[in-house]
Amino acid sequence: MREMGSDLFDPRSEMEPQFSQSSDGNFGFAFNDSNFSDRVLRIEVVGGPSECRSDGEGGCCTSIADWARLRKRRREDGRKETALDITGCPEEQILNEPDMDDCDGPENQDDTVAMVEESPSGDEAASSNDSGWSMDSSTVLKIKTLHISSPILAAKSPFFYKLFSNGMRESEQRHVTLRISGSEEAALMELLNFMYSNTLSANTAPALLDVLMAADKFEVASCMRYCSRLLRNLPMTPESALLYLELPSSVLMGEAVQPLTDAAKHFLATRYKDINRFQDEVMGLPLAGIEAILSCDDLQVASEDAVYDFILRWARAQYQGLEERRDVLGSRLARYIRFPYMSCRKLKKVLSCTDFDHEVASKLVLEALFFKAEAPHRQRTLAAEECTTSNRRFVERAYKYRPVKVVEFELPRQQCVVYLDLKREECSNLFPSGRVYSQAFHLGGQGFFLSAHCNMDQQSSFHCFGLFLGMQEKGSVTFAVDYEFAARSKPTEEYISKYKGNYTFTGGKAVGYRNLFAIPWTNFMAEDSHYFINGILHLRAELTIRN
Repeated sequence: MREMGSDLFDPRSEMEPQFSQSSDGNFGFAFNDSNFSDRVLRIEVVGGPSECRSDGEGGCCTSIADWARLRKRRREDGRKETALDITGCPEEQILNEPDMDDCDGPENQDDTVAMVEESPSGDEAASSNDSGWSMDSSTVLKIKTLHISSPILAAKSPFFYKLFSNGMRESEQRHVTLRISGSEEAALMELLNFMYSNTLSANTAPALLDVLMAADKFEVASCMRYCSRLLRNLPMTPESALLYLELPSSVLMGEAVQPLTDAAKHFLATRYKDINRFQDEVMGLPLAGIEAILSCDDLQVASEDAVYDFILRWARAQYQGLEERRDVLGSRLARYIRFPYMSCRKLKKVLSCTDFDHEVASKLVLEALFFKAEAPHRQRTLAAEECTTSNRRFVERAYKYRPVKVVEFELPRQQCVVYLDLKREECSNLFPSGRVYSQAFHLGGQGFFLSAHCNMDQQSSFHCFGLFLGMQEKGSVTFAVDYEFAARSKPTEEYISKYKGNYTFTGGKAVGYRNLFAIPWTNFMAEDSHYFINGILHLRAELTIRN
């Protein structure tokens, strides 16, 4: 039976809650103690460009933003160092992974080299500064030696398990050497201590992220989960959230840090859900931040048309080259635009937009039009199916202006039929004096909208449901329109005409009926109301231009 705290062959082991609560599997007493160790680990710290300290103590990193920039530079420098180290590395002294070729390490092992050296027994090896296998391009600044227990390290890490059990002659040697950069030293020591004790002394975001990266490099999944939990408990900022989302892909792919990246996405989506309020700030966010915000259902926007316009502005500002912009829009951002809820007028513009590949744009618009043509119950089914997935193109956001379906006719007269569906909760929220507006639709080149109100009936002095038709202000144009309001009603569930009229519109004017159903608000909202079918109020407005 496996000991509690052991990670052997089970990177998904759910041991987080026990790290600080149980002594089972805690071997902290044996850390660097020769009495409980069977090998000596020699850690060579290689020199490089002077760097700020990442532990938050002293140094020049005054914010996590500074530290993030430093980490990026470190990774770039690390890759360069690795390329140089490989050229000077004697093949016969490299152990690392059994399937390595020409001294290359695993992808996520930036600049760490694992070696086993055939050296004298005892502590001589610890003080040995033999340069016979030193890397010509790097200067060893200092050497640390630790007494280690191979079973403990192997149980926690596939990296060390392979190192100690690959069947090679070197795996039987007592001395193992790791070469790391100076920036990794503190994190590696924390990691080794964790593998014995299941605890960390690091408590700042930069230090924990360093340990997280080391845990990823040496495949210690339990430490990754532990770091992730501690980071989630720290106050989050836009800078730290973006940093968590931009961790190397090898880390992001691990389920151990998924809760951390989910928390970062939620933080950004909540902070920036009102895009207009933070427009300048949001325009400067990187791609990962924009994706987190746009995935939110509660985005406070007027309509999906506004989401599309914003994404275009951001992409044009961030990616000057057309090909690169097309690639980012098509492969990364298009999935966050809910095209089925865009207006047909805007969908036409998508087809002619050069920022999108024409084939991609055509596919997206066609899918949106098919969705619009579906029956309401089928639309709800499609949306419900996507609620449990990351792809939410059929899920409606909380728009300021409610989406409508529009059917347009040119002959024999210019005419349009507009369908507006409102949920029971939306209607309930109108009481006592609220109103909700539809997206704009067009007839004869003029923009119109519907608005649903909770009014006070002027004659009977009770609240009631009203529906109005308005024309968007645009110059001094006058427009004569015949209109008819209808609603689905039980038991037939057919549209029944409720009000007809005609009106000559001028810019900004509206016309309608204060009590569309000729009943008090309480009757309209009652559980047995004739007008809510499966919790939805179905309204229809028919507009015809008068000759």
